Amino acid sequence: MFTVAELAMQRPLPPSSSTIFTTNKTIPPVEEVFSSSKDASQIDINRNTSELAPVDGGFGAWSFLLAAFLVENIVWGFPNAFGVFLDAYLKDPEYTSQPNAQLLLPLIGTLTSGIIYCSGPFTYPLIYRYPQHCRKSMWFGALLCWASLFGASYTTNVVNLILFQGVLYAIGGTLLYNPCLLYMSEWFVARRGLANGVISAGTATGGLILPLILPGLLDRFGTSASLRILAIAFAVLLLPVLPFLRGRLPHSRVRGPVARSTTATGHWEWVKYTRIQMLFIVNTLQGFGYFVPVIWLPTFASDLNLSATKSSLTLALLNGASVVSRLVVGQLSDVIDPWLLALATLIGTCLSTFVLWGVLSYSFTGLIAFGLAYGSLAGGWSSIWTGFMRDFPRDDPQVATTIIGYLMLSRGLGNILSTPISTALSRPHPEGFVSAHLGFDVGGGRFENVIVYAGTCFAGAALIAGIAWIVERARLKGLTSA
Repeated sequence: MFTVAELAMQRPLPPSSSTIFTTNKTIPPVEEVFSSSKDASQIDINRNTSELAPVDGGFGAWSFLLAAFLVENIVWGFPNAFGVFLDAYLKDPEYTSQPNAQLLLPLIGTLTSGIIYCSGPFTYPLIYRYPQHCRKSMWFGALLCWASLFGASYTTNVVNLILFQGVLYAIGGTLLYNPCLLYMSEWFVARRGLANGVISAGTATGGLILPLILPGLLDRFGTSASLRILAIAFAVLLLPVLPFLRGRLPHSRVRGPVARSTTATGHWEWVKYTRIQMLFIVNTLQGFGYFVPVIWLPTFASDLNLSATKSSLTLALLNGASVVSRLVVGQLSDVIDPWLLALATLIGTCLSTFVLWGVLSYSFTGLIAFGLAYGSLAGGWSSIWTGFMRDFPRDDPQVATTIIGYLMLSRGLGNILSTPISTALSRPHPEGFVSAHLGFDVGGGRFENVIVYAGTCFAGAALIAGIAWIVERARLKGLTSA
């Protein structure tokens, strides 16, 4: 007979809520628990990364690039074609009779593009911190752009035009434009130069199309009704493409434990590079000169007694040549030394400004030649930028976007300040009428100082770019020999 104790040892009772188990299995230390948790988190991150859409190709990348191209076309088309509106404003006594109108009206287009250019360093930190709101901001930006054009169509006061066409449109354009650059760096890595060139080409395409359309609208409907028509067209063209403007990376990659930049200060290492420091100086000088012909070319053509259609055609061809230039330069920036590319474009731009504009643009043929040459040489400048970023991690979109944002700021300063400078310089010769045997003589010589100013800016930028190229080649040669 088994005793009760023996039976209990052979057949233990079922567990109860008060049963306490002991085991020989050792509990792992806390460090191992956190290590395994970290490993599991990394596995999840790697799994999420493998599930992302491919970069440099695929439907997501190409649909985004096409949508971004169209957005650039629409957002930047208006400021790039503002010279046509400026010519119409300056011919209308209702505007020119107002105090300081000759000085204030050219600022509308300058403020529009200048604010968009300068906004990057202030808006990108917000984009990085709150990426989940990027697409909402783009929709709101589209609404502001539409409201600015529609509101401007109901005022003839010059100050109100500056607020609506200049400032409010620029704020809306900023909310639309800046997320595109961040998304571009997510979708394109090895082909980032090409993508930047395509998006930049969209900027110039709007400047090609609008100058061909605006003269007919302005002649038939006037400035106010033309602005309302543009507002409606803006909404109709933009709304269908907004859904395709989206990022590739999940929001957790920005705000979660694994950020897009490795450290809090990691994406500021680029400030220490001499190459980038020199680029900022060259970029600023180029910006001080580049926007002068874009603003003044239609007015220059009017002083040649050309029709409104021919005046607009000169600006359209300039922007049309810029489209090709930005595509080609963007592709070349992926494979050619960026300083050599920058030096070639700056020297060519300087020569075309002094020779084709200053000497030969006393006729429509000469002005057309200048517009084509200038657009081909100067128009692709912003597509070079990505070529200077090869030394930085190409898989970190925040670094590339931050650098581009500050480059746009330096270029935007030139954009904003070049208009009042060139306006102050546009004075006719004191001796009165001068026969137009040279481009310098057009309009009684009022553009001579403007042309010299723009050409000098390009000459200074070319000089600094040449020095930077020589210094960098010497440095690379020293590293190779060592």
